[in-house]
Amino acid sequence: MARITGPLSGDAQKVVADALQGALVDLIDLSLVAKQAHWNIVGPHFRPLHLQLDELVDVARQHTDTVAERAVALGISPDGRSGTVAGATKVQQPEHGWIDDGKVVATFTDILEGVIRRMRERVAATDEPDPVTQDILIAVTQDVEKQHWMFQAQR
Repeated sequence: MARITGPLSGDAQKVVADALQGALVDLIDLSLVAKQAHWNIVGPHFRPLHLQLDELVDVARQHTDTVAERAVALGISPDGRSGTVAGATKVQQPEHGWIDDGKVVATFTDILEGVIRRMRERVAATDEPDPVTQDILIAVTQDVEKQHWMFQAQR
């Protein structure tokens, strides 16, 4: 079986692998919970939030692929399987069933705060071992922070 190798080794590869895998899990689950809320939101602000949740899904999915492909480029096998995501996620889960639009805003403001905190930790962790990965994580963080602002402004 062929093996993909990359320029990192030892502790540097471990730190970067952990950062990329954590980001991958966050982004996959973020796209899933946003789609879940997208389907179940109700209330007078349904339409704009329905569309905003789709925008969040698009952002998460776009970065998911970039993060996973960065891992592969470094010789790290990304794991986006549903069982892995379910077992490792730290993303707050929205309520089951219909969700009032105000509750969606509050929930996603909180969800995005958690994702941002973890992404910033990953940005700091990858500064020394791999600035290229750090740049990718900075871009993810920038887009997630923008989404956070847009939800927070509706509180």
